[in-house]
Amino acid sequence: VRTDLENCTLTQAEAKRQLGFDPEKPLVLAVGGSLGARTVNEAIAASLPMLRDKGVSLMWQTGRYGAPEFQKLAGGYDNVRATTFISDMDVAYRAADLVVSRAGAGTISELQNLGKACVLVPSPNVAEDHQRHNAEALSTRGAAVMILDAEAVATLPATLESLITDPAKRAALSSEISKMALRNADEKIVDIIINTIEASI
Repeated sequence: VRTDLENCTLTQAEAKRQLGFDPEKPLVLAVGGSLGARTVNEAIAASLPMLRDKGVSLMWQTGRYGAPEFQKLAGGYDNVRATTFISDMDVAYRAADLVVSRAGAGTISELQNLGKACVLVPSPNVAEDHQRHNAEALSTRGAAVMILDAEAVATLPATLESLITDPAKRAALSSEISKMALRNADEKIVDIIINTIEASI
């Protein structure tokens, strides 16, 4: 996990202001990877009216594929900022009250280390369905909410609404996912390599 993600010194309110959002309103961060996850984007699109009605801000990384379509749609909502790529992820994570994401190992490690309440939509188009197994490792421990790809468009709006209106539930998710963090993994990997080399000499 990049150290800049963990070393952000902004408060959540400061991060929201820096990104152009009202610090008093909840913020959902939706990320689907640099190329864009169409199902995630479609599920977020289905959630836009609810987010507006509930006074929730949205930072939406659409990715490259489908960007014109979804960013045009986002333009009709003053509570939404849609962009192809987010360069300042440290600020985005710090600002977010809730994250919607695929379930790749790198992203999950970031969410664990940062203690972010999240909804995971695992990609079905990966080897051995490993993203679903990643997401289940968290959801079965109360550390994340998992929605299957085929159900995302239909169920994400209600899921987001239930979490946005329940700060205690988000706090519980944050607490449990933090417990699963493996911090300083780079140093531990180096220690294992050194110990393995020394043992073979």
